[in-house]
Amino acid sequence: MTPCGAGGGALGSPPERGRFVSVDVQVATTWQEKAACRGPHAVVFFPPTHFERKEEKDARERRAKAICAGCPVRKPCLDYAVRIREPHGIWGGLNELERKALPVG
Repeated sequence: MTPCGAGGGALGSPPERGRFVSVDVQVATTWQEKAACRGPHAVVFFPPTHFERKEEKDARERRAKAICAGCPVRKPCLDYAVRIREPHGIWGGLNELERKALPVG
């Protein structure tokens, strides 16, 4: 078998007509797939496109942080947001200002 499961002659060429190609597929489970924020309530993790009063923002962020509190992948989520310097939303239980206040390193 050639690399990438290609069954033809040259690398990347299609398999011969009528020939089946065996490909080993490994599905990696990522932290995103296990995140508690997945689903219809994900909207509370980011600001709306319209103006949001401070009280509305605080309430939305409290709801998001409550979801984060029970999330099994909170740490990798926060690590990701810090690493890419995510400028928006609740990630790993922290908003953008709280993430900026974390020590660098």
